[in-house]
Amino acid sequence: MPSELFWALLLFVVVTLFTPGPNNAMLMTTGLNFGFRRGQPHLWGVALGFAVMVLAVGLGLGAVFEALPAAYTVLKYAGAAYLLYLAWQIATAGGLEEGAAGGRPITFMQAAAFQWLNPKGWVMAVGAVSTYAGVAAFPLNMALMAVLFGSLGILSSALWLGFGTALKRLLTSPGAVRAVNIIMALLLVASLWPIVADAWR
Repeated sequence: MPSELFWALLLFVVVTLFTPGPNNAMLMTTGLNFGFRRGQPHLWGVALGFAVMVLAVGLGLGAVFEALPAAYTVLKYAGAAYLLYLAWQIATAGGLEEGAAGGRPITFMQAAAFQWLNPKGWVMAVGAVSTYAGVAAFPLNMALMAVLFGSLGILSSALWLGFGTALKRLLTSPGAVRAVNIIMALLLVASLWPIVADAWR
């Protein structure tokens, strides 16, 4: 295994997983509104769902999209529409009391399924598979990527969920929680900028 390529892959995984994006914004919002314990299914759905997606892309889904670019375009815009829906749900979420009583956090299956509609996720998966495939022989290289994304994804998701939970302790007024929810919803919408820019080219 080329060690330089492995360290480059590891850096890519860390940077892409721990920086802000749709998954991390939603995990933080889940922590803020429901706490760390109730956010566990969301955490595991993101981490394991994305690892499965990376593996699927590496094992041939990327070739399907290369042969049928229209399928990728449809998926990209469906994902953008779903992100707008999620942003609306986050922006209109209630305060702490309402979140604890009436709402419910994202489930494991919802979080795992969202990976297939997440534009940043597709960029990460395709970028990793196309750039770092030489890290090992096939299919070990794809298994290695899936394990790295899955294990570090658990850590990243726990960090963002924990950050939201810590905010919950600091923000005691419902108005402050609503303000953070609206800010996170706007950041989620802002994460769609690459898709908008691509559409205008």
